[in-house]
Amino acid sequence: MPTKKGKGKPSDMFAAQARARTQREAPLAARMRPRSFDEFMGQEHLVAEGRMLRKSIETDLVPSMVFWGPPGSGKTTLARIVASLTQSHFAPISAVTAGVADLRQIVDEAQNRRGMLGQRTILFIDEIHRFNKAQQDVILPYVEDGVVTLIGATTENPSFEVISPLLSRCRVYTLNPLSPEQIETILRRAMADDERGLARLRPHVDDDALAGLAQASGGDARIALNALELAAATVQPDDRGLRRIGLPDFEEALQRRTAVYDKAGDYHYDTISAFIKSMRGSDPDAALYWLARMLEAGEDPLFIARRMVILAAEDVGLADPQALVVAMATQQAVHFVGMPEGFLPLAEAVIYLASAPKSNSALAAYQKARKDVRETRNEPVPLHLRNPVTEMMKDMGYGKDYKYAHKFPDHYVPQQFLPDRLRGHRYYQPSDQGFERTIRERLRRLRDESEPQE
Repeated sequence: MPTKKGKGKPSDMFAAQARARTQREAPLAARMRPRSFDEFMGQEHLVAEGRMLRKSIETDLVPSMVFWGPPGSGKTTLARIVASLTQSHFAPISAVTAGVADLRQIVDEAQNRRGMLGQRTILFIDEIHRFNKAQQDVILPYVEDGVVTLIGATTENPSFEVISPLLSRCRVYTLNPLSPEQIETILRRAMADDERGLARLRPHVDDDALAGLAQASGGDARIALNALELAAATVQPDDRGLRRIGLPDFEEALQRRTAVYDKAGDYHYDTISAFIKSMRGSDPDAALYWLARMLEAGEDPLFIARRMVILAAEDVGLADPQALVVAMATQQAVHFVGMPEGFLPLAEAVIYLASAPKSNSALAAYQKARKDVRETRNEPVPLHLRNPVTEMMKDMGYGKDYKYAHKFPDHYVPQQFLPDRLRGHRYYQPSDQGFERTIRERLRRLRDESEPQE
């Protein structure tokens, strides 16, 4: 039976109702997702009025690109804004659930759409870093030929996670964590929005509590919005119907926020790099902060201790020879004590190493010596330094004229120890830092005595 004019089919009505119900039941972060550039918060370096990326989206000249940024910074939202503004067909998939068959189907449909309708296809791949090389290879020729325009979103460094041929055909746009002020603006919008937000619950939050939540979210709008929603739903309204939410309510909603840290990814390497550079730069406060960031995220404390041993030799060096002893003792203490108490020797060693005088003279000296080794290779050991184990060796001059240092004043006597071709080369140049000043003075005196011999 035909439907009456102006009435939709029952199936269409049910589908619309289902979509509306899904929207109502979605988490606040999903409901409040910006629908336009006017609602989009942050990333002004990319989408501010007049910026090239924004103009390319608004004029429907979208290039293949990869959005790289931390969770909750707006990567997927930006892709959805592209979908709302472009005349191209938008095909979104998640690399978590999709496979090669899904990619091939999208590509086939894109080819047919371009041939029959002249319409372009934008393929959006969320978490593209989860696709392996073979999966990324599938779409490479179609991105190159323009069958699909690729938009990828990733929290991982695309230089390592996206294959080079595909990356060379995309522009990489880096998104930054949202600032606490931007998070606070997003939260206020959610509390005032009656259609998608929480206005119907009548939440009342003082400025300090809202600022505390914005600060604790770590630049992730999703974390902040979900904590706000949970707190608003669980706090009972007062006599006036207001739900008064304080900082303790937000802290309970957040519980112990999981640190953004991946022991096999960028956060791991970036954080350990900041840790090492803070100690090298003699900033114990910053070094302690990065130590706490790693330990709270579950980093292996022995990995941290090993890096401290390296720093003690490389960056403190002979300016304070005790630094290496402290670092090794720390490694043994952490191994013996374990966690959580292992943070104590680690913290003590971090302060010691960061506060110690610095010298990389041992590293520089070894690099110079290694250069000579690689360039000269098999220079013969001078005869007087060889042990005359047999009579034949003695007859050949092994050990002849070698001077035993302990038989001379100050247990020192000038003689040649380098191969003939490298005679007079200087590798170690002591700095004027800490204990190395004493070493420098002693070597200066010894080298002055050796000069006539050289």
